Amino acid sequence: MKRIFFLMSALCLLINNAAVAQSNRSEREKQWRAERERKRAEARALEQQQDSIAFNQAIEALKSGNWVLEANNVNFFNGITRFVSSDTNYISCENSEGTIQTAFNNFTYSPNGLGGVTVQGDINGIRMSTDKEGNVYYSFNIIGSAVSATVYLTLTGGTNQASAMINPNFSGRSMTLDGYLVPYSQASIFQGTPSW
Repeated sequence: MKRIFFLMSALCLLINNAAVAQSNRSEREKQWRAERERKRAEARALEQQQDSIAFNQAIEALKSGNWVLEANNVNFFNGITRFVSSDTNYISCENSEGTIQTAFNNFTYSPNGLGGVTVQGDINGIRMSTDKEGNVYYSFNIIGSAVSATVYLTLTGGTNQASAMINPNFSGRSMTLDGYLVPYSQASIFQGTPSW
C-alpha cells in the first residue's frame, strides 16, 4: 500500500512539474512574441518617420529645382530591365539645367567613358501636381544639343521612391529610371564626359 501511495505521489508530482514547465514555456513564448511585435512596431514607426522626412526633402528639392533621381534600375522600351549603380545612372536638375546619364558595365558603345551616355540641356515647361494618395507628378522638357525629350517623373507619396520616364521627342525609344529622389546637395553622383 505504501508503495502504491508513493508511486501515486511521485506520478502526481511529475504531472504537476510537467504542467508547470509547460505553463512557464507558454508564458516565455508569449513574452517573446510580444517583445518581437513591439520591436517590429518600433522599426515600422521609425521607417515611416524616415520616409516622411525623405518625402518632404524630395518635395522641397523639386520645388527649388535642385534634385537628383538616383536610379537603381533602367527599364528600356523593349521591356528589358537592367540593374545599375545609382551613382552613375541618374537624372538631375540644377538651376534649370538638366542632365540624364546612363552607364552600363558591359556596353562597348561608351561616349561618356562609363559605358553609356551623358546628355545635358536646358529645362523648361515644368509642371507639378499631387493626387489624393499624395503621389507627386512632375514633368518637364529638356532640350540640348544631344537631347530633346519630355520627362515624366512620379514621386510615390510618403517616400522618396521615384520613377521617371524619358520620352525622346524624335523617337519612340523611351526608357524609365527607377530609384530615389534626393536634394542635389545630398546626391552622390559621378558624371561622365557629356556626349556630343
